[in-house]
Amino acid sequence: MSKTRTVDDFALARTVHVVAVLFWIGGVGFVTWVLMPTLKATELPQDRLRRFQQMEARFAWQARLWVLLAGASGLWLVARADLWSRFLDGRFWWMHLMVALWTVFALMLLVIEPLHLHRRLANTQSPEADFARMIRLHQLLLAVSIITILGAVGGSHGLF
Repeated sequence: MSKTRTVDDFALARTVHVVAVLFWIGGVGFVTWVLMPTLKATELPQDRLRRFQQMEARFAWQARLWVLLAGASGLWLVARADLWSRFLDGRFWWMHLMVALWTVFALMLLVIEPLHLHRRLANTQSPEADFARMIRLHQLLLAVSIITILGAVGGSHGLF
């Protein structure tokens, strides 16, 4: 007698969610802690922004994919487990932070960057200042991402 094994949709969604967040935020960490400092140390100030855009273009489609998968799997998890009430409970602050962070990245990657930012940066008169602003923004978003991950992992395992 053979057993039929079914896929646990909740476990699958959680796995997709964790892997998507890993590659999404891992990519942000790589860009923030490796790529940008390397460009700052090796490129002339007027060339940094252009070189960053060349390299970032290879990663952008991946970042969009991971953000979309993280959002879709996160929504599935909340709906499947009926976790909506957690958004009314301050003890689950990390869930609010996850949604807020996801919203910022989704808007940035799917709306602002392709529809506005590329054009603005192509016509910039101050590439050095724009690159410095991009570094600060990446550092801020990465810090919030780390706090979010710490909160989400700790919160989902009963730490808070």
